[in-house]
Amino acid sequence: MIKWTFAVMTGVSIFLASCATSMTPSQINRQLPNLTTSTYLTQTQAQEKIKSGKCKYLVKNREYVAPIGLTTKQDLKYGAKGIDEWVILDGGNAYVLKNFKWVTVDNNGSTQLHIDFDTMLCD
Repeated sequence: MIKWTFAVMTGVSIFLASCATSMTPSQINRQLPNLTTSTYLTQTQAQEKIKSGKCKYLVKNREYVAPIGLTTKQDLKYGAKGIDEWVILDGGNAYVLKNFKWVTVDNNGSTQLHIDFDTMLCD
């Protein structure tokens, strides 16, 4: 009986850990570039490339609300797909992440990822 209770509690703990409702900034900055095909630039990198004439802004302050996923990782994958689609539609090849947030959308605590970014064209 104790083994069964332990197994159930372990399973519940793992499930709840996978249902986190947000990620830290360092998690986002580490994972998002691996999920997009467009080039990810930090704000500092973008400023340097603008000054050197290697990039230009196409659209500033683009907002995207990602579809709700089952996990934060899936939310981020959906967000990355949306970023790539906007970069392509704007005629660019790079983006700058400006801001992100998970917004609670219902009384059950479900969250949705909102992303603010700029699209760019770089040499």
